[in-house]
Amino acid sequence: MWYRDGDHFKEENGYHIDGEWYPRVTRIIQIKSKPALEYFFKEVGNYSSVQDIKNKSAEEGSTTHDIVEKIILGEMPDVPREFSAIALAFEKFNLGGRIKSNPDLVERKIWSKKDKYAGTADALAFIDGKFGVLDIKTSTGFYPDYNLQTAAYVSALRDEEFKKTISLPRDVETRWILRIDQHRLCKRCKASLRLKGGRHKVRMGNGGSKYNPLCASEGHDWGFSEGIVELKEFPDVEKDLKAFQAAKVLWEWENDFWLRQIGYLS
Repeated sequence: MWYRDGDHFKEENGYHIDGEWYPRVTRIIQIKSKPALEYFFKEVGNYSSVQDIKNKSAEEGSTTHDIVEKIILGEMPDVPREFSAIALAFEKFNLGGRIKSNPDLVERKIWSKKDKYAGTADALAFIDGKFGVLDIKTSTGFYPDYNLQTAAYVSALRDEEFKKTISLPRDVETRWILRIDQHRLCKRCKASLRLKGGRHKVRMGNGGSKYNPLCASEGHDWGFSEGIVELKEFPDVEKDLKAFQAAKVLWEWENDFWLRQIGYLS
């Protein structure tokens, strides 16, 4: 990526916290190869269209985050009609307040003074009696990059120096990925239709092994939108933390010139 100067580099890649600059965890992780993203670029075939899809997807992700975070906090979110299936599914999932947090722990800025990185956790929350990092994703599945991101957050939160700067209800024990999505199912063949970033994506039903002939000749018979909610805990942090630290070394190597220009590396 091209940068005008050191200030532009810092703006694009990190945060200023208490007078110090830290690279963002999500920016560091971008150094990792993403074959699925490369396939997406080839599939769309047009850079301008790719950017439009990514920007629209980011807007949709922000809306979903806002809805879920407000529900976790016991508030009544303003839900656009096209997100009603997501809101309904998550309200049902979180009935009785399974996931609990408070405003000070939502969109929580986290940083490691020792290891020199920072990020923003979607929430620090209580789930089933445990306290940990909750990361909200609007993807089709659970991807390894998520584990690197949350491992970095957990490590920073467990650092004694950082804990002096923030009042936590108790020590961080674990981390979770909360996957939120929606789709429409074909009533005949169970294929799924997903609209993300203004782009329709159809996946065959029954693992792609069966297909109703009527759908081939007449088209799918789509049902109403259905929300999808999946929560997975990833308690083992150490392996993922080592991978994040390795990614950070590689990111620093790649950006050595600018990191020395701004004084991050001596």
